[in-house]
Amino acid sequence: MGKIRVAVIGVGYMGQRHARIFSELENTTLAGVCDESEERGRNISSLYNVAVYSDYRRLIGNVDCISIATPTKSHYAIAKDFLRNGIHVLVEKIITSKEKEALELIRLAKKNNLVLQVGHVERYNPAVIKLCELVSKPRFIECHRVGPYPGRGTETNIVKEVMIHDLDIILRLTGSKIKTIDAFGTKVLSETADIVNARINFSSGCIVNITASRVSEKPLRKIRVFQPKSYISLDYFNQTIDISEKGPDNTIKKTSVPIERKEPLKEELRDFLDCVKYNKKPKVSGEDGLKALRLANRICEKLRE
Repeated sequence: MGKIRVAVIGVGYMGQRHARIFSELENTTLAGVCDESEERGRNISSLYNVAVYSDYRRLIGNVDCISIATPTKSHYAIAKDFLRNGIHVLVEKIITSKEKEALELIRLAKKNNLVLQVGHVERYNPAVIKLCELVSKPRFIECHRVGPYPGRGTETNIVKEVMIHDLDIILRLTGSKIKTIDAFGTKVLSETADIVNARINFSSGCIVNITASRVSEKPLRKIRVFQPKSYISLDYFNQTIDISEKGPDNTIKKTSVPIERKEPLKEELRDFLDCVKYNKKPKVSGEDGLKALRLANRICEKLRE
């Protein structure tokens, strides 16, 4: 395969970042962008000197793969059209609005031997990659992902817009079935929940306490993992890890783990292109996206209760 032809559908906040990175990556051709806003589409196409499309279907036959960064409600229809036509798909989180839609996309990708990758970008954070190597028997996990009111994306509740990042990481760290879930939340500035706390009990015995908020004064993105003989603290934003362990004299020794900082989204898009080129399974598959969606839905059900 020569240069991989890729297009970005939806060039809002996240899609613009996709377009920038694809334009920078070697052995890749940004073949076009598509957006329902003609003005926004033209602006991004002129920035990277690529074709702009008002109808994403016109890209079929002109690209090898596509990146979908549109609102979640449109993910299923767009991804289905490309998978049916033999084109590899990266879809931003959340995979789809409904579980049955995600199952259909997974089935189509398998049937046509195509890559279906889901954009849970924190999996490509180098600190998270290191954390997964360090964690073996988590007993208690605490997550905080909070920040000021964003003014965008608030039509989606905080579980599926913000907490979903940590839900995916938790599922990766625990590798265990869920026993029980309790969740509490409230609307503050939006028509959907702005702050949510959930407590998840896993069959392994691990307990998770997770909080997401978009009405906090200062941003904080941290996960703390407690396991036998160690306590690990990770800062997502700063890409740092500290480990606290008990020494032979019963004092607590804290050490920082060296992390090579990288741009997680660039690593994610590189992985997608490698999977397309070499027919590999992505780090975050359609099945992984479905698992995160199912957990998010269970938490949302508890909120409604």
